[in-house]
Amino acid sequence: MRRWNGWGDLSVDVKLPAKGLEILKGLIGEGFPVEESPLEKIVERVPASKTPSHDLVSVDQETRLNHAHGQSMPDWIDLRCGTLNKFPDGVAFPSTVEDLDDLMEFTGKHGIMIVPYGGGTSVAGHLKIPDTVRPVLSLSLRRLNRLTEIDPESLLATFEAGVLGPELEARLRAKGFTLGHFPQSFEYSSLGGWIMTRSSGQQSLHYGKIENLFAGGELHSPKGVMNLPPFPASAAGPDLRHLVLGAEGRLGVLAKAIVRISPLPERDDVYGYFFPSWESGVEAVRELAVSRLPLSMIRLSNPVETFTSLALAGHEKQTGLLVSYLNLRGAREKEACMCLIGFIGANRLVSAVKTEAKAILKRFNAVYVGKVMGEAWKKNRFRMPYLRNSLWEAGYAVDTFETALTWEKVLPAVKSIEERIRGALAEYNEKVHVFTHLSHLYPTGSSIYTTFVFRIPKTAEEILKRWQILKKTASLAVVEAGGTISHHHGVGLDHKEYMDAEKGPVGMSILKNVFDNVDPDRRMNPGKLI
Repeated sequence: MRRWNGWGDLSVDVKLPAKGLEILKGLIGEGFPVEESPLEKIVERVPASKTPSHDLVSVDQETRLNHAHGQSMPDWIDLRCGTLNKFPDGVAFPSTVEDLDDLMEFTGKHGIMIVPYGGGTSVAGHLKIPDTVRPVLSLSLRRLNRLTEIDPESLLATFEAGVLGPELEARLRAKGFTLGHFPQSFEYSSLGGWIMTRSSGQQSLHYGKIENLFAGGELHSPKGVMNLPPFPASAAGPDLRHLVLGAEGRLGVLAKAIVRISPLPERDDVYGYFFPSWESGVEAVRELAVSRLPLSMIRLSNPVETFTSLALAGHEKQTGLLVSYLNLRGAREKEACMCLIGFIGANRLVSAVKTEAKAILKRFNAVYVGKVMGEAWKKNRFRMPYLRNSLWEAGYAVDTFETALTWEKVLPAVKSIEERIRGALAEYNEKVHVFTHLSHLYPTGSSIYTTFVFRIPKTAEEILKRWQILKKTASLAVVEAGGTISHHHGVGLDHKEYMDAEKGPVGMSILKNVFDNVDPDRRMNPGKLI
């Protein structure tokens, strides 16, 4: 059963190691948990529905509450503190494409706004209910989750867009294939959500981001159905698939998606390395990216993230031995940078790639620590978001943001971004714990993924105010550093005000004109993206 006011399944609880909590207290002070609102109190806030009755639409109060939010920090504050005040008037559950068309006609007839809902994992405000007098329908795609076709010769598979990550992979793996798309939200996010937010999986170095995997599909818009054939390539004008990618529901509802699949690899291994400094690590992974070796992933943590990760591992004896070994090898504690590198493919290919990678890594004094760390990461990679629950209950809020920049901007950007966030709450005499890793690398540059932790103040208003200061500080630092406002979480509401800086006036007018043309009544996820 899903948590109604936090991340993941109620049966899964990832505890904060005592050592990690002690370190956090020393860094930013002791946390003091806020009193949480019970479910019953928030359900009482759900008003009477304004939508006309329909067989596929539920107006149950708790169902409407569960579809009124995602997983962004403002969502969390509203749920934990009981301040959520915008709810859909109904939640629709189409089971077939015909049901979807019926709902599109119904909402058009009654002027009802639609907020498409996949897995509910958005961390950028995509699912926020608009402030409007018009009825709002949350359109859940959870029942549209079938594998409808697989073409092993062309390596294409067609799914309904509501399929969640584990369902999709299970159906492909039963036939010897994989999509290879594993975002941290994999267990609860949907294929349609990945496409609509231009998601990136943890092994995107090998499989590509979702825009590389999305081959075509079927979009149901207010003006009719838009079919996108899975051409391997085309020179017939702009590629309309790229209008759908990242559209965040503004053009319509994606009913079906055709994706490019791969045979299951013989080997899929992740190995651990440590570099003696952040600078040497960044230069080493840049050379790996430029070499275009067929690796599945490269993830490099800066010294603070390395220190934090080891503290949160919860194995003090083993960690102590590792730190001693690294010191002997010249990768000193609080300077060393942890790196995970994935090798994938046929046995002979993996052996050859490991040899080539080793030659590059050796030049930068990388310390090889074997497969154990990589196996531990693979085992726990979808459990890390559960720490949001544990940290909140200990009196701390944690959030992340990401960007991507060309290589010459990476080191200065990380330095500037972290320094500015670290001092963003100085007027409150509060410290912020900040750390970063590079998680998706390209020959031309890298993503930067930064996490920040701050103490929770007493009221919902004050928590939101401090988060807004941190978010604005981080976003402005990203824009000034020359980075994109989002590498893989999309725009939603949280990043919307920074779109102008990235797209420019001409680009923004093109997007606005497209959305207004397809959706003249502005019914589709209004207020998001632009």
